[in-house]
Amino acid sequence: MPMLTVDGMTAEVDPSTRLVLAIEQSGVNIGHRCGGNARCTTCRVEFVTGEPLTITVAEYNKLKDAGIYGQYRLSCQICVQHDMELRSVMTLENQGWTDTGPPPAAEVTPDSATFLIAELDAQR
Repeated sequence: MPMLTVDGMTAEVDPSTRLVLAIEQSGVNIGHRCGGNARCTTCRVEFVTGEPLTITVAEYNKLKDAGIYGQYRLSCQICVQHDMELRSVMTLENQGWTDTGPPPAAEVTPDSATFLIAELDAQR
């Protein structure tokens, strides 16, 4: 099973778990203000190691539109397939929210199809 390290805390994760949910399961109150639909960027993370080489079109477009492409990834658009180490950026505690947002579904939405990042970069 993959190991997920978030903000220095490590936990074993079931393969194919949506990263935003795995982060929550590890005890970090990561934001997902849009419910995990790649619309708000509050679930953004900074990878230390293990960043996936693939990306959904929704994540790619949202990161580009927000001007944070290449710096962060959206945890709502990634499934854990291998060991990862990352830092959460926006949490309940550091943002002063009353909640983290609507619960994300177990599956990646709006469209879970992934593409190699290099392929999307070459196309756009």
